[in-house]
Amino acid sequence: MPVVTIIIPYKNNLNYLFLALNSVIYQTFKNLKILIIYDDENKSDLSRIKDFIKKTKLKKKFPIKILLNKKNLGAGESRNKGIKFSKSKYVAFLDSDDVWHKDKLKLQLNFMIKHKIPISHTSYLITDEYGKIVSKRKSKKKLKFQDILNSCDIGLSTVIVNLKFLKKNNLKFPKIKTKEDYILWLRVLKKIPFIKGLNKNLTFYRKRRNSLSSSSVLSIINGYLVYRDYMKMGIIESIYRLFILSLNFLKKKFLND
Repeated sequence: MPVVTIIIPYKNNLNYLFLALNSVIYQTFKNLKILIIYDDENKSDLSRIKDFIKKTKLKKKFPIKILLNKKNLGAGESRNKGIKFSKSKYVAFLDSDDVWHKDKLKLQLNFMIKHKIPISHTSYLITDEYGKIVSKRKSKKKLKFQDILNSCDIGLSTVIVNLKFLKKNNLKFPKIKTKEDYILWLRVLKKIPFIKGLNKNLTFYRKRRNSLSSSSVLSIINGYLVYRDYMKMGIIESIYRLFILSLNFLKKKFLND
């Protein structure tokens, strides 16, 4: 099996990070590397992360590296740094407050190899801050550009992607604080006809009250910027697309919550 590098941006959520790392440690797929991008200007958590790595003997199990950002770059640019540093065949994204099912990598990689695809995502469960399941999101068999233009149905921490595919097409996360993953998936779908989904709940996405993604105002502003600045649409079409995106978000929320 090929090597997978797991890219984890980190900022100020230590206990959640340890849960995320534990979900990596217990993966049934073992041919992996771990890359933590430390994106907090306050370095006080660094020694505790190193203590955790030592206590769990993580370095003996998997190659692990911590990259320090000189200043706060945000999750998207931190992931770009991880992509640039990686040399494995695949990269998998894991936010530091999310966790994986133990068979996540094994099942998803087998799925990708079987279908000969450069990128995939999965269904996932949404939990509250304490880990209680509150909702779920089901992946579709195929997502095309038009599908995702109307509704962002890909969970960041569910994605595995071929590294060569990313680098060959110069695909990166943009410099925006939220919806940076949404923009990347749209850019990916400018290069390939569809993104396949594996309908298995293999990730637990933690919904936090004070996170950037939970800010309604910021989400609306950045949603508009997705269409106007990154998809190069006019003002009226950008507003229309934002309206459709918001409607579909509310539909998913009320149907699944």
